[in-house]
Order: sequence, then structure tokens, then C-alpha cells
Amino acid sequence: MFRLTSTTALLAFCVSTTAASEKPVRIGLLFGFTGPIESMAPEIAASAELALEKANKTGLFLDGRQIETIRADSTCVDASRAVAAAERLVTADQIDALIGADCSGVAAAVASGVTVPNGILSISPTATSPNLTTLRDNGLFFRTAPSDTRQGEVLADVLIANGIRSIAVTYTANDYGKGLAVSFSKSFSKKGGEVLVEVPHVDGTGDYSAEVATLAASGTEVLLLVGYADQGGQAIVRSALDLGAFNQFVFPDGMVAASLIDTFGDALVGSIGTLPGAEGEDAVAFDAKLLENGIPGQAPYRAEAYDAAALLAFAFQAAHHSEDTSLSSALMRVANAPGVEIGHSEIATGLKILSEGGEINYVGASSVEFTPDGDATGTYREVVFAADGIKTVAIH
Repeated sequence: MFRLTSTTALLAFCVSTTAASEKPVRIGLLFGFTGPIESMAPEIAASAELALEKANKTGLFLDGRQIETIRADSTCVDASRAVAAAERLVTADQIDALIGADCSGVAAAVASGVTVPNGILSISPTATSPNLTTLRDNGLFFRTAPSDTRQGEVLADVLIANGIRSIAVTYTANDYGKGLAVSFSKSFSKKGGEVLVEVPHVDGTGDYSAEVATLAASGTEVLLLVGYADQGGQAIVRSALDLGAFNQFVFPDGMVAASLIDTFGDALVGSIGTLPGAEGEDAVAFDAKLLENGIPGQAPYRAEAYDAAALLAFAFQAAHHSEDTSLSSALMRVANAPGVEIGHSEIATGLKILSEGGEINYVGASSVEFTPDGDATGTYREVVFAADGIKTVAIH
């Protein structure tokens, strides 16, 4: 994101250090609880809420103050409704910070139209458009989800490694879809692959047979579908299966959802995909923690949402216990080295270190680290759709 060094940016969102302010810190959660990712949004939001619940239970946050969360619906795709929801969070609910918005287009609209003008820091765990890197945000917009510039490269690597040299591409006609399609096409071509046809699609359309017919006419047996699992993306899969148009699907993050398995079952076995995330003992432990706390499923961005919330709690704490009271500066400090490395299960430890004036480097569940622009670096999981669910086969 484009960083300004104005007085507004330096002092943006100061945290009171006076004992008189005992009201809870209020954090908004702006996600698409209706719309094309409605099956994923509840798990993502619940993951963020879990991290803040853990912070509350420690009793260490801001000398015993509590954090309250307020949910609001971004719809994922309707910028005007997302902006209206954000305005209510800021003016009526008087939030102190925002987790969201989720999808790239509404994230840009909310940041530009609501949070930045009001001096509210926001951190999105799901917005991935490369265009957000250059958003004029006064240092108030961050994201724990890596940019699709990287996902496009990973997708190209995965396809070449799987022996796929030609492909048809359809993408949802918005910032997310176009940005990822462009990134992928450039990387795939550089690696010797060929995109035979690109067809945008509009979410919410009832019939996608014309788009599928155009894609199938390219002659390839593989379709990359950049879209949303609960709306246009799912409808295109159904149309493609009904017409017998493709033998294999490739799904990036917005399509890697249990709802597809529930809907299509074995018809998707052998499909491959990518989404941000890690693997190993720590990742397994994190998934187990979510399950223990009533958050089942395999929705993407659960780790990124948890980490966004944990980072906000740490940033408030760091700003409260230091001379530098800029929340955005504190957020950058707690996410990056130097400092004591803090995992996703060590929220109490991190809050204690910060309360004593120490430094932390929150690694979290997604190995989060911020670039100077407020973007996240991170890894991607390569997954395969199997008869018994979505399985990770490699980390990139």
C-alpha cells in the first residue's frame, strides 16, 4: 500500500494510555456472510473471534480491558453495501479497528471511502488483489493474505509440474478475478504454458452455458476457474460437468471449499488447487484448536483471520506500553523481527512481554510478516480434491 508520512499517518489511531478509559476496545468484522463466499465467511470470522477471545481470557490485554467484536456483512461483491456496513461500524458502533473487508473490490472501497478517511486501521485476512499494494491508505490498511501476484506464480508452477501445458481460464469479473488471471497468465506463458482462451464471468448469472461452450471450444481438457465457490464458480462447474466439457478443474483460493465437495462429490476427484497456508505439526495443531473450539471445515483464510486478530491485540498492547502510540507502527513492529517469536498458541506470552516493554515477532498460524507496504509474505498449499476431502500435497 502507498505509505504517506503525514502527521495524520504518524498519529493515526492513537491508543489512550490513561486509566480513565475503561470501555472495551471494539473491533469490527466485515465479511461476506451473504453472497459468493457465504459458506466460508462464518469460519473465517469465527477464527478471528477465537484469537480475540483468547486475548480477553488472559486478563493481560490493556491492563484488564476487554475486546468486543461486531459483525457486519460486506456481501463480498457489492461495494455500496459494504461501504454502508462499514460506515455503520464506524459511526454507530464506534469501532476502534476493522478486520476486513474480505474480497478485494469491497476491501478497496471500504478502505478508500470509510476507514482511511476516518483514521481507522483495517487489516484484511482475505483480500488478495495486486492493486491493493498501491492503495493510498496513509499507512492504515494491512493484509495477512499474500498478494495474488504470488498465487499466480504458484499456480503456474503447479500446472507445469503436473504436466499441464495448455488451459482455458475463466475469472470472475472483478478486481480479484482479473488480477489473479493476469498474474497467472503472465507466469504460465513465461514457463512455456499456453492460455488458449480467457472468458470473464459475472457472478449471480443463472446460466453459464454460453461461457462454458466458449471455453470448451478451445479444445483443452483443463479449466482454471477463478471465482467463488458459492455463486458463479459453482454454477460454472455444474454447467461444465453437465456438458462434459472438461476432464479436470484447477481451483485457486476462492474455489477451494468443502461446499464444492458436498455438492459434486466424486466428480471433482483429481482436481487441483492452491490457497495460502502452511503444513506441518504447527498447522495440524492449529486446525485441531479450531475444531476444539467449534470451528470445523476446511475454509481458506482461517489462519490468516486468526493472525489478523491476534496482531491487532498485540498492536494495541504494544502501543499502550510504549512511547510510540501509532497503532499502525505498532502493528508493523509486532509482526516482524526482531523480537521473541510468538506462535498462535502463545497469545498470553506475547501480551505479557509487551506489557513489560519487550518486543515480539508474531509468527502465528500463517507465518505472517509484513512488507513495508503492509502486504503479507507467506506460503501456499497445493491441494488435490480426493474422495475423502481436500488434501495438501505440497507447500510452495
